[in-house]
Amino acid sequence: KVIGTRYGNVMGSRGSVIPLFIEQIKTGKPITITNPSMTRFMMTLDDAVELVLYAFKNGNQGDLFVQKSPAATVSVLAKALVELYESKSAVKEIGIRHGEKMYETLVTKEEMIKAEDQKKYFKIIPDGRDLNYDQYFSKGTVKSSTEEYNSNNTNLLNIDEMKNLLMTLPQIKEELNN
Repeated sequence: KVIGTRYGNVMGSRGSVIPLFIEQIKTGKPITITNPSMTRFMMTLDDAVELVLYAFKNGNQGDLFVQKSPAATVSVLAKALVELYESKSAVKEIGIRHGEKMYETLVTKEEMIKAEDQKKYFKIIPDGRDLNYDQYFSKGTVKSSTEEYNSNNTNLLNIDEMKNLLMTLPQIKEELNN
């Protein structure tokens, strides 16, 4: 069986900005953010593993699973780290880089129409229709409009909520408890 998962930022991973922000704090440099309003999904490594295991257990051929994750602005993330590390680091806006998006989309509008809400996850089943287009010229199907699922329209964390989530990361928990 081929089953897919899709997610945004895995906190503290190689592609995450969190290790860069921590390094900037530790070296006394300003924290460089692209745009304070930019949003990103926040997911721990444990959440990512849980998503994959859930998909294995509950998926069928071609299904795609997306975890409903909270998101935060880059500004909230930076301020939460400054507060956790009791740092005096300034936050410096450097502008959006080429190709960078203001928010992440995990489920498009078209996918949301057929998505099954499974409490913590969305399950998107594959389109099993054939390519017999004749049926659509005489009759079609009515689709309700819906909104895509993105990091700008999900639950946005405030600074305290972001700090609590950051404290679940082993690296941060270990450093701050020493």
